Amino acid sequence: MRVEFFKMFTTNALRTRLAWILALAVMPLSPANAQQTIDPRVAAAQQAQQSQQSQDGSSSGTATGSSSQGDDSSSADSTLIGPRTIADTSRQTLSSDQLRQTDSGLLTKPPAEPGEFEKYIERILGRKLPRFGADLLVPSNRDFALPATSTVPGSYVVRPGDTIVVSLSGSVDGSVRRTVDTNGKIYLEGIGAVRVAGVRHDDLRDVLARAIGTQYRGFTVSVSVASLRGIRVYVTGFANNPGAFTVSSLSTMANAVLQAGGPSSGGSFRSVKLYRSGRQVGDFDLYELLRGGNRVNDLVLENEDVLFIPPAGKQVAIIGSVQQEAIYEALPGESVEQMLAAAGGTNTLGDASRVVLYRIDGSVDPGPRELSRAEAAATTVSTGDIIQALSTGSLIQPLDKQSVLVRVEGEVGKPGIYYVPPNSTLDQIIARAGGLTSGAFVYGTRLTRQSVKQQQQVSYREAIQQLELSLSAAPLTSDTTLSLADRQAQIAGARAVLEQLKKAEPDGRIVMPIGIADAVLPGPVRMENNDELYIPARPTTVGVFGAVYRPASFLISNSRDYRIKDYVDLAGGTIRAADKGDIFVVRANGEVLSRKRGAMNAPANPGDVVFVPVRTQGSTFWSKFKDVVQTLFQLSLSAATVISVTK
Repeated sequence: MRVEFFKMFTTNALRTRLAWILALAVMPLSPANAQQTIDPRVAAAQQAQQSQQSQDGSSSGTATGSSSQGDDSSSADSTLIGPRTIADTSRQTLSSDQLRQTDSGLLTKPPAEPGEFEKYIERILGRKLPRFGADLLVPSNRDFALPATSTVPGSYVVRPGDTIVVSLSGSVDGSVRRTVDTNGKIYLEGIGAVRVAGVRHDDLRDVLARAIGTQYRGFTVSVSVASLRGIRVYVTGFANNPGAFTVSSLSTMANAVLQAGGPSSGGSFRSVKLYRSGRQVGDFDLYELLRGGNRVNDLVLENEDVLFIPPAGKQVAIIGSVQQEAIYEALPGESVEQMLAAAGGTNTLGDASRVVLYRIDGSVDPGPRELSRAEAAATTVSTGDIIQALSTGSLIQPLDKQSVLVRVEGEVGKPGIYYVPPNSTLDQIIARAGGLTSGAFVYGTRLTRQSVKQQQQVSYREAIQQLELSLSAAPLTSDTTLSLADRQAQIAGARAVLEQLKKAEPDGRIVMPIGIADAVLPGPVRMENNDELYIPARPTTVGVFGAVYRPASFLISNSRDYRIKDYVDLAGGTIRAADKGDIFVVRANGEVLSRKRGAMNAPANPGDVVFVPVRTQGSTFWSKFKDVVQTLFQLSLSAATVISVTK
């Protein structure tokens, strides 16, 4: 009985529970301890791990005493110690607003706050410039404490704590699952202890086959590594979450650093030092991985390794026409040219012949310095430098130097895209396109230009901002004769219309001085690159839409001269809800003619579109605003027309 009790007492699960009971019994109830809580997910993970280890120990009941002792030691070393778990709260206490709980059950600090140099650059540029590599330092990337699910490589060396599955067929059938003890051995029934620690994964099958072959013949053996024992490493120095971490035995230096949240705002990306048994065995530059994809110096970790992140070196900001604008860290002796290479070099539009250097260390006169690329290669960077790559391709060249590409379509002899020399005019383009056909409606010619479109976009955005400001002030200036519900309804309607206006885009159309009877286009108009010219066929209808009894397009009568009001009458006249004072006409050449300018008595031209708006209550700004936008979307007019109508 005493022997059985002693065996039970020495099992891993019971010893662990007794350790917890003793620790809780002697723990003083101080205010700090009273506030500590055990994350239920971390506790559950620990209990599940202990239970699994207990089962592994019981399944190896025929092992030797040294094997059982090895399992105990392995279990103690593999206790889950994640960043800021209950296992390491004695080392450092953080306030609750500094801790963030991730889905893995680990408590970590948020990503590092911007450093002083980052804030300085933000003040200068008026925008944030991130530190290179900072996009990797997010909580979702810290999943290295989870069990490895990738294939174990053939070069992997088996270590104590790894679980191996041995399957036999032939003269011997069966499968066993064994954990390598601290002596580096596994125990096989009828075979004895077999040393496997230090054996490469590719050679593990041959080692076990030779051991089993001493007792059996005519069998086939297959071996697999079921699970890898986690190892404990320490990330120290200027890490965002320094501490002890349990990682996969396949983890490398980069894995552990990223699990620790990466370097803090004052930590280095260019040097991560690895210490093993008190001796430095590695120094990894994270830029080699992030920028070059090189992992030659990214060493595989071993149990109790220590990684140290030293303070950051010289930091420089690289802006302008480079592949990736960011704040970069320079190694001692690196030049301006090498830092440009770290930023990916100049982009497609960048000036490859020169850069501009802004230096703040006081060693040279303040202000920018222009460096040739040869000078940049010979200039060593200094702390706080700002390097700007200039742009050439985005510069607007004089029109006299711009070759012109024009798209011509519609009623011309040879529609197409024409490449012409600088300063080419409209009549020259028409001549290249074979001239106008007999069915060309010159009055309706549509000329759109990219430079005009860009100007219209700026003006249109400014107009939208002014409308938003007026809408924000509406509750202070609303008509006091309206009820609160009516005012709120008007404002809500105006906001809905404003959202539609934001989706509209100016089309860059130029309204040319063309008369209805003109047969030729104005020749002296100088063409610009990417101009588009469309000459339509002569239309045969006049459209009447809006608040009339029968909206429709009516054929133009050749027997008499109709005016706009005649076509409104053909549509049945205006309904009672029509706003007769705001009737307007959009001409085929893009002009807008309002009633105040004599639209109703004006002769009707081919392609005219007449719109009769709906009368709203009162004559408030919001009512007119809504009518104008409804016109825009019903007639599919350009945004430039809206600006013309609201003037």
